[in-house]
Amino acid sequence: MQEQFFKGLKVIELASVLAGPAVGMFFSELGAEVIKIENKSTGGDVTRKWKLPTEDKSVSHSSYYCSVNWQKRVLFKNLNDKPDQTEVLELIKNADIIISNFKPASAKKMGMDYKSVRSINNQIIYAELTSYGKQDETPAFDIVMQAEAGFLYMCGEPDQNPVRMPVALIDLLAAHQLKEGILLALLKKMRTGEGSFVTTSLLESAVASLANQATNWLMGDTIPQRMGSQHPNIAPYGDIFLTKDNLPIVLAVGTEKQFQLLCEVLKVEFLKNDNRFNINTLRVKNRTTLAKELAKAILLFDRKPLLDLLKKDGIPAGSIRNMKEVFEMEQAKEMILEETLEDGSETKRVKTVAFTVS
Repeated sequence: MQEQFFKGLKVIELASVLAGPAVGMFFSELGAEVIKIENKSTGGDVTRKWKLPTEDKSVSHSSYYCSVNWQKRVLFKNLNDKPDQTEVLELIKNADIIISNFKPASAKKMGMDYKSVRSINNQIIYAELTSYGKQDETPAFDIVMQAEAGFLYMCGEPDQNPVRMPVALIDLLAAHQLKEGILLALLKKMRTGEGSFVTTSLLESAVASLANQATNWLMGDTIPQRMGSQHPNIAPYGDIFLTKDNLPIVLAVGTEKQFQLLCEVLKVEFLKNDNRFNINTLRVKNRTTLAKELAKAILLFDRKPLLDLLKKDGIPAGSIRNMKEVFEMEQAKEMILEETLEDGSETKRVKTVAFTVS
């Protein structure tokens, strides 16, 4: 079964907050034994205390903490304390993977850096996550990286202040980079029997994810600006409209055929041949005028019947759902993982594994 793909694999998680623990949870979901080491001198992973005002204050962990910590064995240790350090090193002797987001200097001081642990386990795969890379040990949270890597500048409405992405997406992107590196290291170990040192940074992971926005600058000499949910290269894409029953939808029309079909569904065929809109480049140039025409037409439809018509013709469009509405979808319900913790708390989170292998 896919859920047991990594059965027998032993992972030591020397990481906190989101990115590193998300990597650990990936392996726990697929059957690995994941041992999470939390700093007992500071009360454990800092996110244990990141509670919403509505959360139960008597419970020792937050929903945030639960989001990336599932099916892990948690040990509270002070790695500056010799007995605790020795105990963790004993665990490392027969481990397969270490996930660390310590500052390199701190890891070295505690004897938890790659060189130190390799001396007792030369087959270890040591996966290190930093903020800026080895040359700069300045700590950073996700919002700082959204700013440094250009995301914050691009996010928000025109002529308004930048807006952060509401999920710590840079952390999650970095987690994916680290997972990919670990998987390559496991493949290398299968072939050669050798361990590896895998490293990435939040900054590199963020820059690697700039995709077309980076290329718009590198090749087009255009600095991406804040456009709300709209797309710099495509229209109508990201445009939000209200239906007759006052519910929001978003369009993502990426091809000429989709635009023509959209016009037919909305009964505005005249827009297909309008020389302001008949090719994507012109639609991008005249997106504001086009949006006004589409808004009038969409107001004549209720949301569900309209989305049914659009889906039938293969026109990308969707409801703008709040979190309650998201988890009313059957596919989302199937991605919920539950766990009862030692204190009896019932916890829920979504899977980090969103693929199947058969």
